[in-house]
Amino acid sequence: MNTKITRMLGIQYPIVLSGMTGISTPELVAAVCNAGGLGILATGDLSPDSLRESIRKIRELTDKPFGANVPLLIPGADEKAHVLFEEKVPAVNYSLGKGDWICQKVHEYGGKAIATVVNLRHAQAAERDGADALIVTGHEAAAHGGEAASLVLVPSIADSVGIPVIAAGGFGDGRGLAAALALGADAIAMGTRFMNTLESPVHSAVKEVSCVKTVHDTLYSDKVDGIPCRVMQSKGATRLIKGRFILIRALWTSRAAAKSYGLPWLKLAAGILLLAVAKGIGKAVALARLANAWGPMQQGMEYGDTENGVLMLGQVTGLIEDTPAVAQLMERIVSQARECSAALAEKV
Repeated sequence: MNTKITRMLGIQYPIVLSGMTGISTPELVAAVCNAGGLGILATGDLSPDSLRESIRKIRELTDKPFGANVPLLIPGADEKAHVLFEEKVPAVNYSLGKGDWICQKVHEYGGKAIATVVNLRHAQAAERDGADALIVTGHEAAAHGGEAASLVLVPSIADSVGIPVIAAGGFGDGRGLAAALALGADAIAMGTRFMNTLESPVHSAVKEVSCVKTVHDTLYSDKVDGIPCRVMQSKGATRLIKGRFILIRALWTSRAAAKSYGLPWLKLAAGILLLAVAKGIGKAVALARLANAWGPMQQGMEYGDTENGVLMLGQVTGLIEDTPAVAQLMERIVSQARECSAALAEKV
């Protein structure tokens, strides 16, 4: 398959693994790369040292191009970004912040910068800042999709920017890939579909529940981790959304998050309090919700507690019926996309 994204990134198929925290590990990233796509390493739960180790692990498992993400809202993002620069990661995907400095640094060593956006204003800002491509995330997506659905968000942005678009949110098979290309995108990014593969590190119970849930079995709220977020309906998700005493609880629950980020706990706790003073209670509460969500999300994804844990699932979970190997899934998607394109051409 030949699109602006495949040519830009040097990949065989216009299919990207989203950088999902705790899921997009070196093993899953490498599996996607070896199957012809672009795997994006999730860095949100890694310390700078473990991030460097993960990048080198990917290079042991594949000689194909790969990427890594930087959620700029998460504490320690600057330090992690510099690890990516030092390791000359081929594609750096940034989100939740202004990334002009990332684009500059990545371009210095010949890499590509990909911004994740959920609306036209952010898309145009990312293009001005020097991003080489955009991941445009619609409302259907797991985690942090936008307010508009992919069916209208993707073409509206593709028509308004001059850089390639990667469509995310609601994509999980060849029909979705064909549709995204028809809408003006040059690739798709998949999270939930790649989460449910043999190489994915999530608990088998999560994969099993993903195969039986419908498109109606998710919730969308800004009270999960402080940003509008889509998760599977569960007791744990409802409990988190209805939570009280957010800031007080965060001072305790941030211990686990601080350990994973490689930050001193007192520094993270003080940061939450300082945000309340400097930028208002709203910003502090958002960061506090992120800290409070850490445990329930780990409980869901790593330990397979689908009732009390919190699982980030997109609406596309309703189209998933099995747990294939990554290579098998990629071949299936590409084959189906070609069949759909041929059938559509015949109808038209």
